[in-house]
Amino acid sequence: MILQALAFYVFAFVVMASAAMVVVSRNPVYSVLFLILAFFNAAALFVLIGAEFIAMILIIVYVGAVAVLFLFVVMMLDINLTELREGFLKYLPVGALIGLVLLAEILLGLGVIGSTPTSLTALGKAGPQVLAIDNTRAIGRVLYTQYFYLFQVAGLVLLVAMIGAIVLTLRSRPGVRRQRVSEQLYRPKDDAITVVKVPTRGGV
Repeated sequence: MILQALAFYVFAFVVMASAAMVVVSRNPVYSVLFLILAFFNAAALFVLIGAEFIAMILIIVYVGAVAVLFLFVVMMLDINLTELREGFLKYLPVGALIGLVLLAEILLGLGVIGSTPTSLTALGKAGPQVLAIDNTRAIGRVLYTQYFYLFQVAGLVLLVAMIGAIVLTLRSRPGVRRQRVSEQLYRPKDDAITVVKVPTRGGV
């Protein structure tokens, strides 16, 4: 129990320090790397509470796709750091307001402000029958019963976004040569080869 508490404090401290470095770091590449470190430690915290499925999803989806995509985009773009810092004071009140809203939501979820039926404090008092269900089965029950239609709509939105990205990528542009496999496969024999009758000892 002491080892588990010690691991929790270590991972929580690294998550908080990495999250702070994401915001404070001047280099965007370092910010993305600190974000990946925060994701890994947050996944370790999920493993400590027995939510191994959420931990793997966090690593596979966010670290393996989103964070790496951010890293490649930041490295490929020529970002002017001076222009990024110019709008800091302009958007500071809006950012502070959003931060306060997120803090209030976290305190509400923990049950510090008010204990609701969905808060962690209320779930802890509900008894072992609620916490005995493994997280994978609980997530499956919620997604495919209560939020089934919203889950399907989210999948449809992602499908439309994927099709839109493919259409925008494959659009025909003047001056850009592309490989057309259908034209290569169905072209006539006369366009592909030329039969030349060479006389004997005449050479080509």
